Amino acid sequence: MKRVSLLALGLVFFVFVQKTQACTLQIEVGDVIGPVTLDIVHDAIKVAEKKQCSSILALVNTPGGNLLTTRKVVEEILNSPIPFMCLIYPSGGHAGSAGAIILQACHVSGAMVATNIGAATPISSTGQEMAKDLRHKIINDTTSWLEGITKLRGRNLKFSEQIITEAKAVSAKEAVDLGAIDFLASKKEDFLDFSNGREVKMSEDQTIKVVVGSLEVLDLNLKQKILALTTDPQIAYMLLMGSLGLIYFEITHPGTIVPGVVGGIGLVFALLSLHKLEVTWAGAILIALGLLFMILEAFTPSFGFLGVGGTLAFVLGSIFLFDTQLTGYSVPYTVILPISLLLGIISMGIAYLAFSTRNLRRRGTVDDLVGDRVEVTAFNPKNKKGSAKLNGEIWRIRSEEELSLQQEVYVEKVEGLTLYVTSQKREV
Repeated sequence: MKRVSLLALGLVFFVFVQKTQACTLQIEVGDVIGPVTLDIVHDAIKVAEKKQCSSILALVNTPGGNLLTTRKVVEEILNSPIPFMCLIYPSGGHAGSAGAIILQACHVSGAMVATNIGAATPISSTGQEMAKDLRHKIINDTTSWLEGITKLRGRNLKFSEQIITEAKAVSAKEAVDLGAIDFLASKKEDFLDFSNGREVKMSEDQTIKVVVGSLEVLDLNLKQKILALTTDPQIAYMLLMGSLGLIYFEITHPGTIVPGVVGGIGLVFALLSLHKLEVTWAGAILIALGLLFMILEAFTPSFGFLGVGGTLAFVLGSIFLFDTQLTGYSVPYTVILPISLLLGIISMGIAYLAFSTRNLRRRGTVDDLVGDRVEVTAFNPKNKKGSAKLNGEIWRIRSEEELSLQQEVYVEKVEGLTLYVTSQKREV
């Protein structure tokens, strides 16, 4: 009986162990490396822990991306309690720039035939040439950082240095021969077979064996799909400025509703995207201040000074919106200047029209119309009723006198929306 109990206990333990090692979570690291990539990797670790998966398979096919985000992705992989198996996939794909760096951090790395890896020299997000001293500083910093990762994984140090300093890129086969990656695969299953049971370092003092289970695919959720569209710095910037323009129109033309609704929703998405892109909030505040100046311009006689100040705030805020040295993100002047100037000109134009219309005469009540001169546009002598033009508006009129078209008469009193007029001006 005792033996049966021990056997049953052992069976339960075996089933439990099998269950905890029953899955490998599959994710895709594709397109440009950015905030969404970081979300995917972070979520993969959390989901894998929740499902008790034993490993994570990342299918990599990327031209590269943001260096700051790449550092955070690498940090997630290095501190993950679950080993990452990274495969350049499919055939014809590549792990360029940031992708090559991520491959060096993975516990097991491989590539499909007819793929390549490398060319990780840092460049500006707009493709513009960086200042020599800044470029030298970033290259040295990135090289030393990647050296530590490469040593931890036991891969080719010279290759990891050359992809940064010389933008070196090699074929998958050559990368395996150099010891830059671990395996060349003709199909995904070959790479999984190679990874299964392979000893990997989780840290300097911990080594485990990779266990490959049945694949479970982790797809992008709705939030990540939306962020994937809006976290490009130029798109996020244009979304922000466009939304502010619509909100400005709603404030200066209350009741139009649609611009306010669309602008409000767009602003929320813009702020969410900018938060992911880690903007400098001083730049965002300058842009908000520019909008405030534009609104005040529509309601205050500043002779254009507030409008010019608002446009200047737009330009300066846009320039300082991203810290290029810290995040690698930037928006080129060819985008900043046309959008800021166009928004400024349109806002000042709307403000001018609104203020000039308002300046025809500012009134507190319709009783203030008494004594104003109006021009008769229609009059019926039988019922003593007609219409007249006042400050560009058509009003109903009544008069005991017989009036003629285009005759100028004066408001005697106001009842509702009807003006009582006379040909003789009376003192108010």
